[in-house]
Amino acid sequence: MGAWASRGRAARVPAPESEPEEALDLSQLPPELLLVVLSHVPRTLLGRCRQVCRGWRALVDGQALWLLILARDHSATGRALLHLARSCQSPARNARPCPLGRFCARRPIGRNLIRNPCGQEGLRKWMVQHGGDGWVVEENRTTVPGAPSQTCFVTSFSWCRKKQVLDLEEEGLWPELLDSGRIEICVSDWWGARHDSGCMYRLLVQLLDANQTVLDKFSAVPDPIPQWNNNACLHVTHVFSNIKMGVRFVSFEHWGQDTQFWAGHYGARVTNSSVIVRVHLS
Repeated sequence: MGAWASRGRAARVPAPESEPEEALDLSQLPPELLLVVLSHVPRTLLGRCRQVCRGWRALVDGQALWLLILARDHSATGRALLHLARSCQSPARNARPCPLGRFCARRPIGRNLIRNPCGQEGLRKWMVQHGGDGWVVEENRTTVPGAPSQTCFVTSFSWCRKKQVLDLEEEGLWPELLDSGRIEICVSDWWGARHDSGCMYRLLVQLLDANQTVLDKFSAVPDPIPQWNNNACLHVTHVFSNIKMGVRFVSFEHWGQDTQFWAGHYGARVTNSSVIVRVHLS
């Protein structure tokens, strides 16, 4: 009976139990190979890698890892940055991470360091002084090319002033790089008027040392825009190309008001302010 009942059915043979795979311990890799592995980890996760052990923390805090990461950018700017990073290395500081880590995370070269340049966040990030009926944010009356938002800050019948002070080290630059003579600081501002009201405008940009003493400055006091101006919009630019030793801060400050002295917000309209650090490619 037993033999007849099993006819036509294959006996089930239990599958052999697979041996558990042994976890790969990256800490067993030689440091030079572990550096290559870490250089492929997203930068946002390297902070977690730093917490694994002292050895990993030393690698993440060191210069070699970040130089490997920089070397992957083969553009002209990338090659210039790598050369600059190698030639402007900061002296090793005990218990302090290499500044290249902050530099790679913040990416300060070529981006606008001004926060909220068009008023898309209201008056946040600006130190403001209200004159007349104060600052407000409105839609642009003339399109500003390249602006992250087509909005602007609008002034009133008495001088309105606002200012940002940028900490260049906090942005990711370090003293040896700032003092290398290989960077330039490009500043830019857009200002304009309503068609039915003239306006006045001023700009002052200062390069400051660690004690916020003025080392260099640029000021612009253009002629007022007259009334009935077809919504005029003007662009002010300047490049600080011979940066003095010791620059650590940039102060960006501008003013505006109308020329009709009307209650409300008929004064200068300012937007897309920028401070951009660039590298000399030559």
